[in-house]
Amino acid sequence: MGNFAANEGLSIFVIVLWLGINVFLFVHFYLAFLVDRWFYTRVLLGHALSWARAPAACLNFNCLLILLPVCRNLLSLLRGSVQCCSRTAARQLDRSLAFHKLVAYMIAFHTAVHIIAHLFNFEYFMDAQLDGNSSLLPAVLSGIGTGDNASFLNPIRSNETNPTYVMFTTVAGLTGVAITLALILIITSSMEVIRRSYFEVFWYTHHLFVIFFIGLVFHGFGRIVRGQTPASLKSNDPNVCAGQFEDWGGSGSNCSVPVFAGNPPMTWKWVVGPMILYVCERLVRIYRSHQKVVITKVVMHPSKTLELQMKRKGFRMEVGQYVFIQCPSVSRLEWHPFTLTSAPEEDYFSAHIRIVGDWTQALYEACGGDATEALEAWKLPKMAIDGPFGTASEDVFRYEVVTLVGAGIGVTPFASILKSVWYRRIQNNQDVFTKKIYFYWLCPETQAFEWFADLLQSLEAQMAERGVADFLSYNIYLTRWKDTEAAHFRVHHEAENDPITGLKQKTLYGKPNWDNEFGSVAAQHPGTKVGVFLCGPPQLGESLQKQCLSHSEGDVQFIFNKENF
Repeated sequence: MGNFAANEGLSIFVIVLWLGINVFLFVHFYLAFLVDRWFYTRVLLGHALSWARAPAACLNFNCLLILLPVCRNLLSLLRGSVQCCSRTAARQLDRSLAFHKLVAYMIAFHTAVHIIAHLFNFEYFMDAQLDGNSSLLPAVLSGIGTGDNASFLNPIRSNETNPTYVMFTTVAGLTGVAITLALILIITSSMEVIRRSYFEVFWYTHHLFVIFFIGLVFHGFGRIVRGQTPASLKSNDPNVCAGQFEDWGGSGSNCSVPVFAGNPPMTWKWVVGPMILYVCERLVRIYRSHQKVVITKVVMHPSKTLELQMKRKGFRMEVGQYVFIQCPSVSRLEWHPFTLTSAPEEDYFSAHIRIVGDWTQALYEACGGDATEALEAWKLPKMAIDGPFGTASEDVFRYEVVTLVGAGIGVTPFASILKSVWYRRIQNNQDVFTKKIYFYWLCPETQAFEWFADLLQSLEAQMAERGVADFLSYNIYLTRWKDTEAAHFRVHHEAENDPITGLKQKTLYGKPNWDNEFGSVAAQHPGTKVGVFLCGPPQLGESLQKQCLSHSEGDVQFIFNKENF
């Protein structure tokens, strides 16, 4: 229970607080439209009025939050400020994209409720206008303001008008349609199957958020939903005058004709702060994108992986950080995130890019991937870099015992960590707080091992030479293989070095028994906090998270950290 609180306590508190604020706003604004000011509006609309206005308030709150998790520079600044005093708080910032998605789902939910309620409202408005029986209060209320059109209650002004006409000829209607269409496109293109297979579709449609926020700010300026003015309430108390509507404004009546007005637009007050922050964020990105980046070396690995080594004036990084890369000759609009595989101690920064889509294929060709000879430096494409940005892996050297788990290309953040280990522990003989690293790498194909094997071979040889071989324990798993490969592995299994990686440590086949692995680590390190770091698929993350909870017994705690970008 203690480890669950350490891993998830603050996350649960944040989610509960967020949900609590949503519930409070919904209830508060639902009840706010049951007061006397909205009495006559409810005569026309009933409780559909409150069902429309309550989710609108929740939308304002969630639209305030939606931009903050994607302000990467702000989050990096906050992370650097809080990690010195609270690793738990820093881990919550690493989950910013997960929170961004939750807020997006909440926006979609409240938008749906808001739209459905307003569809009912317009039907009720239309029914009241079509009912020409002046002996009924709804018909009388619908007729108010017909002459000067200044103080109307019913926005459908005549029998010839219909809800569709109002929808496409008013500020509220037009902005509502624009907001809804933008939101539908943004959410549908954000589905994982589209995001992974057609990243460009996701990337471009996500920028419809500009239309969404512009429409959101102006949506309330039409003031279609109206209530009685405070001054009118003094001369027409609805609790008294509703039953005397036939005599309103008469010489012997104490009830004047009610006057109506809409609330002033409030949405801009909720979102102007985050919008300014996001504009500042984009200005910082633009400034960084114009800083000169020099490609010092291009390496084409046999596993269809491109390694770019680069330099930029003033660039400083920590282990496990990532950058966004733009190649203007490929696309001037697209930025893609890549983990840095270099160590802070090196005089360059590097990224390994797996060729899996149109953008990466175009970059591969621009860097001479299909050329028989290496391109000269002046022929290499220009690059723009935004970052670096912090991730959970920055905290790796804050734990005495560390477990690193990478899947496929997900090993990249750990390349930076292991290189830094080599510089600190072996080359510079520095004393580091971390005393033991367990490294697990799961790969579905043998080619994926090629680019990383050289680093592991160097570490293996250097640690054996320096007598610190016990500092790093690594296990490499091949999760899929062909029959011809299996025959080759059997023939060379007795060789001194592994036939796949060339390491002394032999490659294992299948998937790890995580229960045994975590149990072994717990038994060897009693009284220790073990940092577990993953860069891999969500399913593996769920499995490791369960192991962290089940093996955190007594004085051993496993703290789970996952890369999210």
